Amino acid sequence: MLEISLHDGPARLGKYDGQETPGILSSNTPIPFIPDEPMPYNVPKPLAEFSVNKTLEKAAESDETGLAVIHGSKYPELRVRCALELEKLGNDILLVANPEELLNRPMDLIKILVKLRENISPNTALYFPFIKTPFIPLLAYLGVDFFGADSGNFYAQLGQMTTPHRIYDLKDYQLYRFNQEELRGYNQNTMDFVLREVRENIRNKTLRNLVEERCCSSTETMTALRILDRDYGEYLDEYTALY
Repeated sequence: MLEISLHDGPARLGKYDGQETPGILSSNTPIPFIPDEPMPYNVPKPLAEFSVNKTLEKAAESDETGLAVIHGSKYPELRVRCALELEKLGNDILLVANPEELLNRPMDLIKILVKLRENISPNTALYFPFIKTPFIPLLAYLGVDFFGADSGNFYAQLGQMTTPHRIYDLKDYQLYRFNQEELRGYNQNTMDFVLREVRENIRNKTLRNLVEERCCSSTETMTALRILDRDYGEYLDEYTALY
């Protein structure tokens, strides 16, 4: 269970099994992974419902609880239903499926994450397994608790260097001459720095400033932030101090 120590807006500083959050979660985590039924993002609703139903069946049949997957494709109501049922089964860390597609759809990203955070327990951790580093402050601000360590490895395999502001293809921007192992290490250090920065800004109640700064670096993140401010002001106000 996630223990929350401090809020800055919807962002939460806390601990999960001794690990500080917002934090990094790797694919070889000792937390049990609950079987699920994967489904692409842009599918008809009956297929998304099938994925949710099968995921819940598999979770109910599992002898363990731990890291379970929120399916439901592009349908927020199915995502919420899946998450709530997984919680009832005792799972307290939930992976958001289809992360790559969500990062490319700012309106869907904001809608789904806000609906999830509004409906599930505050002590349930949300895990976003694939991430672009400039999105991390915004997603942490929305209430995401864990980010996938393997994102840096993925970009290293593509020959791309991650920074807090953007991702550089080293074929086009010859900033360093890295071998793949060095590039992987650099990307991992970037994610570690960004999350340390997020946690310190939460402690200092300045995360919103960091979010606005980072969102200026890409049209995707800025679009997502504008949608959040325009359509979900009540969600932000619920956790934002007035003085």
